[in-house]
This record gives sequence, C-alpha cells and structure tokens, in this order.
Amino acid sequence: MTARPTGEPDLRVLMTCLARSYLVGANFNTRGMQNIGLIYAMDPGLRAIHAAPAELKAARKRYLPHYNTHPFWTPLLIGVFLSLEMSIAKKKLPPDALANVRETTTYTLSAIGDSVFGGGVMVMWALLTACLIVSGHGASAVVMGCGLLAGLQAFKAATFFLGVREGFSFLPRLKKLSLIDWGRRVKMANAGLIVLFWYLIWPKPIIWQGWLVGIGSLWLLAWLALRTPLTRIAALLLLMAGYAFLPHVTAW
Repeated sequence: MTARPTGEPDLRVLMTCLARSYLVGANFNTRGMQNIGLIYAMDPGLRAIHAAPAELKAARKRYLPHYNTHPFWTPLLIGVFLSLEMSIAKKKLPPDALANVRETTTYTLSAIGDSVFGGGVMVMWALLTACLIVSGHGASAVVMGCGLLAGLQAFKAATFFLGVREGFSFLPRLKKLSLIDWGRRVKMANAGLIVLFWYLIWPKPIIWQGWLVGIGSLWLLAWLALRTPLTRIAALLLLMAGYAFLPHVTAW
C-alpha cells in the first residue's frame, strides 16, 4: 500500500466527522465505554491527516483506551483531537502529548457536562415545557423545544469547528466562562420553576398558609440534608410523616 499525501481535512471530511459524532454512543461497550464510537467519528479526519499507513494505524490506536464524556461536548473534543493530530503529523507535537491532554479534558468536560447540561439546562428545559403545557400554552412549548433543539445543534457545530481551528488553546477560553458557576445559577432557577409548577397544578383554591409551610419545610429539610448527617431518604420520610400526621398540613 502506497502512502497518501499528508493534508488537512477539508470541509466535507470535517462535516462527516461532525455527523458521526452523533453516533459515538451507539458503539458503547463496558470496557472502553465510547472509545469505538470516538474512533469511528474521527476516522475520516485521521485518514485525511496521516499519510503513511503505519502513521494512520498508530493514530487510531491512540483512541482505543477508555473514553467517556458528556455527548454535548463530544464534537468539541473531536475537533480538538483532530487539531492535535494535525500538529502531530507536522511534527510540532510528539504523539505522547495527546494522552495527557485527552485524559484531562475528557473527564473535566464530562463532569461539567453532567452538572451544567444534565443537571441544569436539560432540567430547566423539561420544567419550562411542563409549566407551559399545564398552563395551556402547548404550542409555545413546541416552539421553544424546536428553538432549543436547533440551538443545541448550533452549539455542537460551533464548538466542533472552534476545536479544529484553535485546538487545545480553546479550552482555557472555555474555562473563563465559569460554567460550573452558571450551572449553580441554573439549578437555583430550576428550584423556582419547580415551585411555579406546583402552583400551576395545585388544586384551587390554594390555602397559602399551609402551602408556604410545606415549601418552607421542604427547603429546610433539603438544607439539613446538605449540611448535616441527615440523609435524603430520612429527610423525605420526615416530610411524608409531617404531611400524614399534622392536621394543618393535610388540610391543603
């Protein structure tokens, strides 16, 4: 087999890698998690970057170890990895440099993705949808959902191409956004949306004294579960006991 010219991936190849990034989880396995899907997504780019068959084989092997991260960050990481592979092919970076970068960025972004997206933004999306539907604005919920879904695809595409263009240098810029802090803010907003949802579905008329006592009790038990040895299960049992045995609570 003859060697192919070394080059950078063109737009068609990059779009193929981006499209394949949606299938990374389809090859999930218990040993390497998403590693096979990662290689599948990157392979068109690796074939465009590396000239010699031996170099291509070595590049593929670099992505065989364990890989697992939040799916919203997968396009960004694929873009960053392709940028690093171009630097490796041009002898600007040693192949061993990828291992440290990969482990650090993969697990850091996985934690951020689980906290910000999985535990924050997606929950807010669901709560907003529920509030709109129960308040009789189902059409608005559909429009919002379509807009957010389109925004998610734009986010994935933008971060992918930024990763390809800027490589590892994009990650310090991402750190400056303080996404963990934004995740906390989103979760606080979600707490307010939960209260709004309860208000919307609560049988009318609402007895405000009892309702506010229940909200305050829930807040207090949540605080105790976070700051004291009280477990979440114990807090839930205390809340249920209060609802069952206190007459002014059951009168809601």
